Amino acid sequence: MIATTIKNGRLFDPANKLDTVADIHINHGRIIAVGDAPSDFIAAKTIDATNLLVIPGLIDLSTRLGEPGLEHFTTIAQEGRAAAAGGITSLCVMPDTDPVNDSFAVTELIQRRARQAGTAFVLPVGALTKGLKGEALSEMVAMQREGCIAFSQANTPIVNTQTLFNAFDYAATHNFLMMMRPIDAYLGKDGVAHRGAISSALGLPDIPTATETLAVARLLLLAEETGVRLHLSQLSTARAVDMLADAQARGLPVTGDVAIHNLHLTEFDTADFASFMHVQPPLRSQRDRDALRAGVKAGIINAVCSDHTPLMHDDKLLPFPESVAGISGLESLLPLLLALVREHVLTLEQAITAVTHNPAKLLGINRGNLTVGTPADIALVDLNEDWLFNRHQLLSAGDNTPFHKWPFTGRVKTTLFQGQVTFQS
Repeated sequence: MIATTIKNGRLFDPANKLDTVADIHINHGRIIAVGDAPSDFIAAKTIDATNLLVIPGLIDLSTRLGEPGLEHFTTIAQEGRAAAAGGITSLCVMPDTDPVNDSFAVTELIQRRARQAGTAFVLPVGALTKGLKGEALSEMVAMQREGCIAFSQANTPIVNTQTLFNAFDYAATHNFLMMMRPIDAYLGKDGVAHRGAISSALGLPDIPTATETLAVARLLLLAEETGVRLHLSQLSTARAVDMLADAQARGLPVTGDVAIHNLHLTEFDTADFASFMHVQPPLRSQRDRDALRAGVKAGIINAVCSDHTPLMHDDKLLPFPESVAGISGLESLLPLLLALVREHVLTLEQAITAVTHNPAKLLGINRGNLTVGTPADIALVDLNEDWLFNRHQLLSAGDNTPFHKWPFTGRVKTTLFQGQVTFQS
């Protein structure tokens, strides 16, 4: 561990209401002082952060990192480097790996690979049911002891309501967090695009908004009945935002997030049949997009994630309906958030809170802030650098992004994970 001082940066930490130019001093992987250095501290390394924004490392609530199952294509180490390039230092990994993360053995494997990589704090999300089949419950207690931060069905809904009720009831007794994508098992099952003018004009199998809202209603009712902590993942519709707001107003322990691309793109971006726009949930109407933006601004939607899904090149060469859904999003999460700040959709505080303090609070981890004593997970950002996003220069193995050649202002210059530099441009 190298004793390090970050000098003259603009420290911006919403958790501590901090926005000031000062130094940060790091030793043994933790922040030991903000402002003046301790009298006995000698920095072996100094990082000049003049004119840079110094923020807590980002926390991404939904990612897929290739292991186990896709080691021939990518690894936790490679995707971890991509995360560092995006200023991300903590990652929740969805359970739809191969094999599925439904046992403590798979959980331990993921964490071991992450420790070997040493680029990010990887938080496995366990499968709620064995094999994600929606039948028998997984080894939740053993998996939680091994390090699972929450439980989810990823993109596979549980059909049997009794099974879902039992899972929630059991999880509530152990205070486990449920991270559930609201998807109806049948409605829009074979769809690929939002039900609207564009899907109709292109003849694409559609996904109605009720595919999400029916599932949201079901999940909220069961959460109210059981008292489980429920997090609604990757919301995409205006009605779902209203339903979440109502549940929060009634005091239910319910939170939600949205994928960053759903805050920028709409169904009209699929009009040219580009497979890079094929995502799940689909790109919705402009009204839905604007409601999602308003939900983040109001704090109803607590967090913004990348929903990072690196895909092999051939997966996106197929026609839109046959292509694989997903975006490689680690390296575009922060630039897209900063674009919303420049467009005056969000304040800088709202944007950074949604990827630092709020997800840390949701997960119950001591990260996402610049408090003395916390791990030194830090990103240095040049808010004024203009650049073009280039999918051919991504560190992720997946170049499946719809943001190729988008102009951005604001770029990560340096990332530290537990005090060690993991990325430097």
